[in-house]
Amino acid sequence: MDDHQTLVDLLRLALSAESDIDVVGTAGTSGEGLYLVEQTRPDLVLMDFGLPDKDGVTTAAEVLRRQPATRVVMLTATHDGSLISRAAAAGVCGFVAKTGAFGEVLSAIRTARTGSMVIDPTVLARLVPSQRNSAESDGDRMVAPLLTPREQEVLGLLGAGMDARAIARTLSISLHTCRGYVKSVLAKLDCHSQLEAVVAAGRLGLLPHPVERR
Repeated sequence: MDDHQTLVDLLRLALSAESDIDVVGTAGTSGEGLYLVEQTRPDLVLMDFGLPDKDGVTTAAEVLRRQPATRVVMLTATHDGSLISRAAAAGVCGFVAKTGAFGEVLSAIRTARTGSMVIDPTVLARLVPSQRNSAESDGDRMVAPLLTPREQEVLGLLGAGMDARAIARTLSISLHTCRGYVKSVLAKLDCHSQLEAVVAAGRLGLLPHPVERR
């Protein structure tokens, strides 16, 4: 769902050409999108933050309330860290920069369908600096939790877009042990998903500064 019809048409044509993707429909408003989701029950919804009748975060939350198994990936050009945080808390599983190449959108869709989280480094690059400054000016309201060195490693790899299996391989630990670290990180950050934890960590300045793609 996107409010820019040209982008919608281009994405629909490009995605329809992929053998492993079936585009069941497009919508220009939140209302149209929710109706389409009810009718088609898609595996994944690619949604814009800005819709003409309702904001994308509220719409994403409603999609997930009605169809919990559906994955939602958001296209964004926003610099608003609080908006990204709200979306992650609502259950959005990924963020892709609107200015990114089609290949990046395609990769995000395929990754999200496997159950993994997706966060474009350029989105994180926008989020981390502004939220670090906010944390410094509002330090009494944003207190970073104390993480162990291993938890910090795990969090950093989550921020790099890795899932638990990839992190376990990278750190040469068992998947069970890795999931324990992830669970601990989520608990300390008071988050319910890995993506929400990455966004929260960005706001608190706990992630290394991501490298912008050129």
